[in-house]
Amino acid sequence: MAQEVRIDALLPAEMARRAEFLGERKAEMPAMTTFVLAVLAGAFIALGAIFATTVAAGTSGVLPFGVTKLLVGLVFSLGLILVVVGGAELFTGNNLIVMAWASGKVHTRGLLRNWVIVYVGNFVGSIGTALLIFLSRQYTFGGGVVGTTALGIASAKLGYGFVQAMALGALCNALVCLAVWMSYSARSVVDKIAAILFPISAFVAAGFEHSVANMYFVPIGLFIKSFDPAFAASAGIDLGGLTWGGFLVSNLLPVTIGNILGGSLLVAVVYWFVFLRPRMAEA
Repeated sequence: MAQEVRIDALLPAEMARRAEFLGERKAEMPAMTTFVLAVLAGAFIALGAIFATTVAAGTSGVLPFGVTKLLVGLVFSLGLILVVVGGAELFTGNNLIVMAWASGKVHTRGLLRNWVIVYVGNFVGSIGTALLIFLSRQYTFGGGVVGTTALGIASAKLGYGFVQAMALGALCNALVCLAVWMSYSARSVVDKIAAILFPISAFVAAGFEHSVANMYFVPIGLFIKSFDPAFAASAGIDLGGLTWGGFLVSNLLPVTIGNILGGSLLVAVVYWFVFLRPRMAEA
């Protein structure tokens, strides 16, 4: 008898088992393979950020605030679509490995090994893309409005307090991990894209903070400020607080902590508890 082929989406309990299986595979992946895929993911998220910056440059101040944020969020979704469909390793999405870790199928060492390698690879891919964009002088397009927008975004991200940046990071990665989680239900590429679009649009529109995206957004502003000071001066933006130290300590550190808390606790642990925890103690 021919085996029945299902075309409907996976149910949440099946998604949990898939997340657990993928978590094991990610933790076991060779270090060099993981790193290269992480560099790709950093570049993919940066491409989404470039798209978002360009669209923001053409719509800010023209369309209502919410409409602009919606459009920027939709185009930024390109980054995670490339990661999920194209195949790459993204630090924020890999917080879902916690599901396999909580089941005892991934050791703490394997979890942290993956996170460290992927985080470094994401940084290399993101900042490398920022350098390429600077060298291309794409930021001068539109009469310089793209670069002015990039500088404004970078400067604004360093204006948050530590706790605020951490909270914004937690909210962000809850949505990112929900997008990845829902993509596990997909049976087709179209399903995956549909699952990703709205959670990612939501976090961007709401102004939440994503560590890997910030590895592009802030460095491109720093490159413009440091290596094209005439352009930076013409933007008319106070860039005194835009420094590498400020980026690493005041933004990237708290946002990364928040991303881990949001993805691991608010999504991975919750779904593990619902679908994967041992049931023996239940009445």
